[in-house]
Amino acid sequence: MPRPVVAIVGRPNVGKSMLFNKLIGQRLSIVEDTPGVTRDRIYGECEWVGRKFTLVDTGGIEPGTDSQILAFMREQAQIAIDNATVIIFVVDIRSGMTASDQEVAGMLQRSGKPIVLAVNKMDSTGALDPDFYEFYNLGLGDPVAVSAVHGHGTGDLLDECIKYFPPQDAEEDDSDVIQVAIIGRPNVGKSSLTNKILGQQRVIVSDVAGTTRDAIDSYFENAQGKYNFIDTAGMRKKSKVDDNIEKYSVLRATMAIERSDVCLIMIDAQDGVTEQDTKVAGLAHEAGKACIIVVNKWDLVEKDDKTMDRMRQDIRRDLSYMTYAPILFISAATGQRVSRLFELINYVNDQASMRITTGMLNSVLADAQTRVQPPTDKGRRLKIYYMTQVGVKPPHFVVFCNDKKLFHFSYQRYLENQIRGVFGLEGTPVTLTIRQKGEEDG
Repeated sequence: MPRPVVAIVGRPNVGKSMLFNKLIGQRLSIVEDTPGVTRDRIYGECEWVGRKFTLVDTGGIEPGTDSQILAFMREQAQIAIDNATVIIFVVDIRSGMTASDQEVAGMLQRSGKPIVLAVNKMDSTGALDPDFYEFYNLGLGDPVAVSAVHGHGTGDLLDECIKYFPPQDAEEDDSDVIQVAIIGRPNVGKSSLTNKILGQQRVIVSDVAGTTRDAIDSYFENAQGKYNFIDTAGMRKKSKVDDNIEKYSVLRATMAIERSDVCLIMIDAQDGVTEQDTKVAGLAHEAGKACIIVVNKWDLVEKDDKTMDRMRQDIRRDLSYMTYAPILFISAATGQRVSRLFELINYVNDQASMRITTGMLNSVLADAQTRVQPPTDKGRRLKIYYMTQVGVKPPHFVVFCNDKKLFHFSYQRYLENQIRGVFGLEGTPVTLTIRQKGEEDG
């Protein structure tokens, strides 16, 4: 059984994102005192009295707006409402009940979903503000007084929500869900790819760079497996990250990489690999994530029979530290080769999870040393005793030797290539740790 979904909706600037962050216990949604900061639906996992559920933060609903982005936000909020088990409708005690609140209340009542009314910014304890009672006029039953800043009333709010949850069955195990982060600089088509995969306007897509500000989760299941796609805000150069909202976006993209199993590094086929692309790819490489380099907008490139080979060579040269990552040429707009992604995601995820027995590793190690003798320095030769695997995602090997100062970097690279040559490990970085006898003592 899928988890219940609780959607937080309301007009802009009533404190939805702050309430969302308070309920999930971390700063996942961007909070700024600027209407329209949250544009897409943001998902977070939440638990209350033993019930796990998904909490959704939405962009503020402006009922009669002409702005393209605000219309998008209204559309996104509507999708969240359609998929919700329960809706938390947030209003603001300071501005009182507005005409917009009444319009949003009407829209929510037409959805037929259970609605819990939260009157936010009730920051002082003690007697209720008399203005609290005017919200009964919305016709949504008893309002719950909450303070998103201090957390007052949030327990009562969640108690009300849980009343509408279906009976608790065994929760689905999500350990077989592959977490896929879609990363890249702004405007390379990350959101378009997410939408093409999901077959719906899940993420706001516009050709204004920086439209996606938060990392957004989208669950997707097909015959090839279960996936959670994390669409991230495009990462800009540090010098351009001058306002708080952008800083949080970069931080969230970095967090998305951390919690992913596989990173899709998106590159614009028309621009090739830029300096910013190498930085983005470097973050995924340093985090030890399985990676696929996805070259998007391939349909817009004029091609001859050698274009793809030339582009592949350029990528290998510019991302020389990622020669292990497969390259896929796609068009998110037309859907060209998008279906191949699932096969590749499964493949690199399996490669990153591979375990190799110590016996097999040492057989490869002995063979490698026979082909190329370990290096010497001032008459002393490196002696390698044995190698063992200590971790996965990425595969992590420890090599024990007589003196790690003799273990030249080029010989480490040679050993890594020998391991890859035998076992594959395509699409994943490899970590090699060198240990020597008596290291703990000295």
